[in-house]
Amino acid sequence: MPTLLVVHHSPTPSVQTLTTGVIAGANDDAIEGVDVVVREALAATADDVLAADGIVLGCTANFGYMSGAMNHFFDSLFLEVGGALSDDGSAAGGTSPGGRVPFGVWVHGRYDTAGAVRSVLAIAGALPWRQAAGVLEVLGEVDADARAAAHELGATLAALVAD
Repeated sequence: MPTLLVVHHSPTPSVQTLTTGVIAGANDDAIEGVDVVVREALAATADDVLAADGIVLGCTANFGYMSGAMNHFFDSLFLEVGGALSDDGSAAGGTSPGGRVPFGVWVHGRYDTAGAVRSVLAIAGALPWRQAAGVLEVLGEVDADARAAAHELGATLAALVAD
C-alpha cells in the first residue's frame, strides 16, 4: 500500500490546527489505499522518508526561516535520502530509484512566511522530490478557509499516491 508521510513541527495551536486539517484530508474517506504516517519533525527518520510515496511538510516561520525542528529534519537525513548539491552549492535535485516523490508544504507565520517557504523549497529542490501542490501559507489566525486549504493539501497528496 502506498504511504504518505506527514512531517510537521506544530508547536502552537494555530499550526496544530493546520496539521490536523492536513491529516484529516489525507485520511479522507473518498481516498482509499493510502497509509498515512505522521511524524514530528524531530522524530522523523531517513527510513520514514525512503518508505514514503509522497510527503507533506508543515512548520512555523521563525525569524525569516523554517522552524529549527524542520531544519533538523532536513539536516539529519539529507544525504541518506538522496539529496544532492551542484559544485557551486546549489540544489541539484537528487535521484531516487523510484522516481521523484511528490511533496507539498504548509507554513504558518505571524507576520511573514516568505523566508520559511523559500528555505523549505530550496532544500526540497535538492532532494529527489517534485512539488505536487501549491504551498499553503497562512498568516495569523487560522480561519475556515485555511482549515479547508489544509484539508485539500492533505487530500491532494494522498490522492496522488493512492493505488
